[in-house]
Amino acid sequence: MRDDTPRFADPRGTRRAFLARAAAGAAGLAGPRTVVAPPGAGGLSVTGVANANLKSFDELMTAFLAENKVPGAALAVTYRGRLAYARGFGYADTDAKEPVRPAAPFRVASVSKPITAVAVMRLVEQGKLKLDDEVAGRMKLTPFVAPGATADPRWGRVTVRQCLQHTGGWDRDKSFDPIGRPREIAKALGTQLPVTPEQVVRYMMGRPLDFDPGERHAYSNLGYLVLGRVVEAVTGQAYEAYVRKEVLAPLGVKSARLGRALAENRLDGEVRYYDREGRAGPAVIPPRLGQQVPLPYGAENFEAYEAHGGWVASAVDLVKFAAAFDNPSACPVLSAKSIGAMWARPDGAAGRSDGKPAAAYYGCGWMVRPVGAAGKRNAWHSGFIAGTESLLVRRHDGLTWAVLFNTHNSPDGKSLSGLIDGRLHEAADRVKVWPKADQFGEYLRT
Repeated sequence: MRDDTPRFADPRGTRRAFLARAAAGAAGLAGPRTVVAPPGAGGLSVTGVANANLKSFDELMTAFLAENKVPGAALAVTYRGRLAYARGFGYADTDAKEPVRPAAPFRVASVSKPITAVAVMRLVEQGKLKLDDEVAGRMKLTPFVAPGATADPRWGRVTVRQCLQHTGGWDRDKSFDPIGRPREIAKALGTQLPVTPEQVVRYMMGRPLDFDPGERHAYSNLGYLVLGRVVEAVTGQAYEAYVRKEVLAPLGVKSARLGRALAENRLDGEVRYYDREGRAGPAVIPPRLGQQVPLPYGAENFEAYEAHGGWVASAVDLVKFAAAFDNPSACPVLSAKSIGAMWARPDGAAGRSDGKPAAAYYGCGWMVRPVGAAGKRNAWHSGFIAGTESLLVRRHDGLTWAVLFNTHNSPDGKSLSGLIDGRLHEAADRVKVWPKADQFGEYLRT
């Protein structure tokens, strides 16, 4: 089983010449509008508002889906905080021939991590948490220590900041990623499936770390499940409820929520997911426990991905979220100081390469690339689970985009987010006139 592997697609593919990229042209008048477009080349369904000035995105998406045999996708783009582009391509449901709508909800996988990070930074800003607080003391969970084992005292030194920056001490390449071992965890704890995020964390609190906290960077889904438990302990609220109230609602994002595993429990309007390899396995989610189900629909413990990879949102939701940080002085959820801390370079080896400051690094919930000497930066995250890939990019020049797919990988096994990454930058750079109209009012779901 492949889990939520980070792609960290650099906004420019090979990164060469990326620092000099900028959007071409200023905002202009909207071009011709068509609410539902006829099928494009090859009969591909296209929905949303057409604009001749933005045809480079249409051309890219229609060609990309055909080249990579992708059932469906959605792309949303903001320019200076306005929703300039939102279109759906292909099918949300191939059997029903249901087209992808511009605001269709998708599982966003690890693009959940920036959402969790902002929730944590919000608590810091509210004075309820400090970045250097030790997580073990804030969670108030009882570790599960197997008979004859001893708890690793280094757990007591892991901080909130280290979890955000993936420097907490867990390295799935040296040990394992617990999100893929729900049966093992349930057996050890003497409980029934499904395994909850809290149970995953308690189980791992009884196991040794892979390296000293803060020593280096190693991508960790577990660290974000730990942060989810911190959010709940500090607020007295469920993780999802706090995030929706304190992070998403102030931005006008009302429909995003944690997803459900089984196909029959899809959220309203949610696309269907297509595992490229057609894999299946015994369900770990009731009421289908033990029954053979498609991998994306219950054979993985998806509902416990939660704070590290469990959100369902539209591309429109995601660009509204990310564009909120374009103007730090006017951001509804974080101050300029908190935004700066979120994107700050980690101390030590995590922020350096060959003894020098790394050109790109993982901040608090985002990959970050500083641009020039004026404090500008590009920030992005990608996501991958069976049946889904996602990419969210916020560029230093006022452009933000999100692209979502209802399958994963190309036919030859390459990451879809990695393949489309540089091409999206090229499509954006071909735009000479950006629309003045803002489509958020039409597409933000209630």
